This record gives sequence, C-alpha cells and structure tokens, in this order.
Amino acid sequence: MLDKIKAYFKEVKIELKKVVFPNREEVIGSTKVVVVTVIIISFFLGLIDLGLTKLISLAF
Repeated sequence: MLDKIKAYFKEVKIELKKVVFPNREEVIGSTKVVVVTVIIISFFLGLIDLGLTKLISLAF
C-alpha cells in the first residue's frame, strides 16, 4: 500500500514538470476577457429579465 502511494506521488511530480503555467500577461489578458464576457452576459440577461417582467405584468 505504501509503495502505491509513493509511486502515485512520483508520477504526480513527473506530470507537474510537464505543465506549462501561464505568465503574468496571459493571466491578466484572460481575466479581462472573463470580466468583459460576464458583464455582457449579465447585461443581456438583465434585459431579458426586464422584458419578461414587463410582459408578465401586462398579462396580469
């Protein structure tokens, strides 16, 4: 059992050496894209919600 745990962590260490982490500029760029996308989708969903609210209030 202990040998399997050691082998697992050895494989994890090997795989982590293959990972390419993004640099600061890439992280900032990706964050900007996410923030802008969230703002656009929030605005769109807000408009849809407002429209449906008006539609429901007219129906009742």
